[in-house]
This record gives sequence, C-alpha cells and structure tokens, in this order.
Amino acid sequence: MPSYNPPLRDMQFVMHELLQVTDEFKLMPKHADLDADTINAVLEEGGKFTTGVTFPINASGDHEGCVLDQTTHSVTTPKGWKEAYAQYVEGGWPALSGDPQWGGQGLPIVLNQAFYEMLNSANQAWTMYPGLAHGAHAAIEAHGTEAQKKMYLPNITSGKWLGTMCLTEAHCGTDLGLLRTKSEPQADGSYVITGSKIFISGGDSDFAENIVHLVLARLPDAPAGSKGISLFLVPKFLVNNDGSLGARNPIFVTGIEHKMGINGSATCQISIDGARGSLVGEPNKGLAAMFVMMNAARIGVGMQSLGLTEIAYQNALAYAKDRIQMRSLTGAKDLSKPADAIIVHPDVRKQLLTAKAYAEGGRAMSLYCALLIDKEHNHPDEQVRKDSAELVALLTPIVKAFLTDNGHIATNACMQVFGGHGFIKEWGMEQFVRDNRINMIYEGTNAVQSLDLLGRKILGNNGESLKKFGNQIAALVAEVKGDEQHVDDMQEFTVPLADLGQKMTAFTTEIGMRAFQNANEVGAASTDYLRVAGHLVFGYFFARMAYISLKAIASGASSGDAKFYQGKLQTARFYFAKLMPETLSLMATARTGAESLMDTEAALA
Repeated sequence: MPSYNPPLRDMQFVMHELLQVTDEFKLMPKHADLDADTINAVLEEGGKFTTGVTFPINASGDHEGCVLDQTTHSVTTPKGWKEAYAQYVEGGWPALSGDPQWGGQGLPIVLNQAFYEMLNSANQAWTMYPGLAHGAHAAIEAHGTEAQKKMYLPNITSGKWLGTMCLTEAHCGTDLGLLRTKSEPQADGSYVITGSKIFISGGDSDFAENIVHLVLARLPDAPAGSKGISLFLVPKFLVNNDGSLGARNPIFVTGIEHKMGINGSATCQISIDGARGSLVGEPNKGLAAMFVMMNAARIGVGMQSLGLTEIAYQNALAYAKDRIQMRSLTGAKDLSKPADAIIVHPDVRKQLLTAKAYAEGGRAMSLYCALLIDKEHNHPDEQVRKDSAELVALLTPIVKAFLTDNGHIATNACMQVFGGHGFIKEWGMEQFVRDNRINMIYEGTNAVQSLDLLGRKILGNNGESLKKFGNQIAALVAEVKGDEQHVDDMQEFTVPLADLGQKMTAFTTEIGMRAFQNANEVGAASTDYLRVAGHLVFGYFFARMAYISLKAIASGASSGDAKFYQGKLQTARFYFAKLMPETLSLMATARTGAESLMDTEAALA
C-alpha cells in the first residue's frame, strides 16, 4: 500500500524563502497581519486532514467508483467519501480563501493552493468535488447579480452547496461555438433551459444538499458560434426567496462515464429538460463569464498533476531504498545483503530525480501564480495588479499543460522504478498513472493550451508578456553577477538560463514570422513551444532556489537545514544537466515547420 507525507518543509521553503510571501502580504492591507507562523500552522493542519481523512479512502474509492440510481437520478459516492466531505466542511476548509463578506476566512489564494496540492496528492478524485465549487464561486462573484451573490455565495463558501461547470456536449468538446443547449426567457425574468451535456465532473453526488450548475446555452436570438453563448445558473434544487430549498429542478444525471482513472469522481451525462435558471452576466457573453471558472480550473488541473507527481515520487523513493537487485556497477555497496538497493543504479536515480525536479519546479511555479492572483486582487497599486494579471494569463496555459505533461512523465517513471510491482494495483502506482492521464485532456487539451500560449498570449501581444517575465530572469542574472561570493558557483545555472532566454527570443520571432505566411506554422510549433517556455520558467525558479540554497549553506545553516539546501542544489544541477537540454530538440523539431505534418494526404489516406 502507498503512503503519503505532506512536503511541508519544501512548501515552507517556497513560501517564505523563494516567494517571501509575508513581505508581499505586508503590501496588501487585506493580508498585512498574516505571519509565517499562521501560514505554517494552517499547512500543518491541512497535512493532517489529507493524511488522516482523504488519503485512506483513495484506493478504495478507485476500486468502488460511483453508483447511479437511474430511478432517482442520484449518485452515491464510494464508502466514506461523504463522511470525509462532512469533516472537510466542519473543519472550515471550503472557506479558507473565501471572502469574509460571504462567510470566508479571507486567507490568501497561495495558502489555499498549497493545501490543494496536498489534497490532490492524497485523493485527486475526491478533491475534484470541492475544487469545482471554488470555480463556480469565482464566476458568480465576478459576473453574478447582487441577488445571485447573496443567495448562492454564502452556501458555496461554507461548503453547504457544491458547483459544476456544464460546457461539453456529445457533438462538441473544445469548440463550444457548436453547442446546442437552448434557453428560453420567461415573463418572470427566469429562463427555461433544455439540452444535454456530457463529461460533467461532480454532476451529482451525496456530499451536499444542493449543487449549483453553471450551464452554457443559447438564447433564441443568439448569433451563431461562440459569440452567441450565454451562461446560466441552474440549481439542482430551486431556491426559495428565503433561501430554503424548493422543488427538484429537472436537470438530471442520466449516466456515469466508465473511465480509465479518477473513478471516485462522478463524470456525468446530464439531461436538462426544461430546468429553471437565471442569467449570469450579459446575454451572449457567457464565455467571458465562464472563463473565470475555466482559468481557475486550468491552474487547478496543474495542481492535480503536481500532487500526483509528489506522491508518486515519495513512494518510488521509499521502494528504491528498500528493494534489492543486482550490485552497483562500481562495486557492492551493502555487503550485509546479497544485492544492493536499486537506488544505487544510475537510471533508477534518473527516474527518481526527474519526478523530484518536476514536483519541486511545479510547486514553485504554481505557488508563484497563486501569489500573483493574490496581488492581482488585493494589491493597492494599480500597475502591480495589472502586471500580475498579465503574468497569470501568460503562465496559466503553462501551468496546465507543462505540469500535467510532466506528471505523466513522472508518474510513469515512478511506476517503472517498481518494475513489475508497479503494474500491480496493491502498490498504488498504476492508479497515480491512470488518475493523472485525464489531466492532459480536460479543461482544454494540452494542445489547446499550447495554441493559447503561442497564438494569443505571445504572438497576440508581440511577446510583451514574455518580455516581462524575461525581465525577472535578467534581474536575477544581474544580481548574481554583483555577488562576488557566489557568482562562480552560480554559473552552472545562470549561464544556461540566460542562454535559453536569448534563444527563446529568437525562436519566438522566427515562429511569429512564419505564422504571418502560414497560420499552420503556429499549430505545428505550439506544443514544442510551450515545453520550451515551461523549461524557461522552471529554469528561472531552479536558479533562484539554487541561489537561496548556496547563500543559506554559506551562512552556516544547521546540519538538518544544510542537508535540505544541499538537496535543493543537487536537484537543480540535475534539472539543468538532464531535463532542460530537452529544449534544444524541441526547438529543432518546431523549426521543421508544418509541411511534414500537413503534406501527408497519402500517409493518412
């Protein structure tokens, strides 16, 4: 059976030493009084909840799955899952980063994200139910009417009600302009909605007394395509004026998808048969309102793969230290045993270090994005808010696609460490692989994220957002150059980082020029381009983490801390030596262009 230990020390390192969150919070009146001790205490309690409540029911939930009662259209989740959610609500966890106006605790997003990493490590499928509620809350808070906010947000904040996002239809996935669900306005200001949806995560459960479905549909006079989509709030149970629950709304689950992974998450087919709803935001502007939820979900999906990368690494490391097989190529290391532990073998170490590097780089990047969101929402300086929002927009597709691709690489590498045992359910590794696989697909496939990054976020503003991130790299390089004590030791990090930054500029310009002649050049290069961008971002954070570690060791860190910092340095060295060089082959393949992909009528006949 697998085990899980929350990586609290590394979270504290990222929070307090890399991001220096308490200094950032002092500039935000809302969080100015939040100190490191409080942050650490919340993380410790979150770790206890995940290890004690949600992790023990992960494997059993994967085995049991969900059950649909076709008569009542109600979903029963695996044994113990409903009770775990009740403990989650009782502990106040749904309200952690919620606005106090709606009953929230008002703590920063970055703290909530760290908690969600632990939740995803412990039980991704279970975590999807409350995770979707955060997105629904954000969409209603940003675009809902005052009446909608007062009616729904306190109950979502408390965890009393859950939420979903209902986008996909059987004939259309990412291309939402093709959707057919209809909405008819009524004399009382409400709408009657009819249609069907598929792949709706958390479409029903036994967790909460009500579910707030956010549904995309078309008004009768809507223009064709994506410009004719509106967003509607459609509750499972209608809500009376006094806040009590009324009649069952005819939005029903008709089937549960049988999936490769995340089996405890009810992925539902939904029939909407004249359900009552209310408009969220302006008519025909539904995608803009839904994107608030979708962008939050995209960062959340990256966090799902980060969580799985971390737990897969922990278990593979423990196994590699215990499993004996063959002798080290440089001679026996443990003469008391008939063979050495497999951790002595170079390729096993490569697999372990790949997972470790992708976990630590993903943690740094995702918490940095969460801090940017806190600054975007709460910083008093308008320019800081604007710059933070721009960087979040740039990094969101990288968080979603790079972290989930890396999760696929890492969980498979960790399963490989187990050899044949990794393929056996009892060890838990194959579940991590299966659960992670969906993360590369939903909330916009990783190819869609790559098109968004290159076509919209980079070429769409002539690389201005990328330049802003590049300025941070330049500032780090300049800081290191001015540090006589550490400049030589930092060369192995800053030189290749600066070199990749320069190559990235030329690479971007070249792809952009080609795209002016042939739009397919963007599609042909985008997936490779996103991975190069991801490595650039990871390289920046690993260089910063290495710099912090060098200075901490030089200042006389205690033996325990010195070992931690030495581990950081070794992981950074591995990343720069073995993982970041992938960028060379990625840029080479991207530069071959679209012809070998599109001039293939005979090959694909």
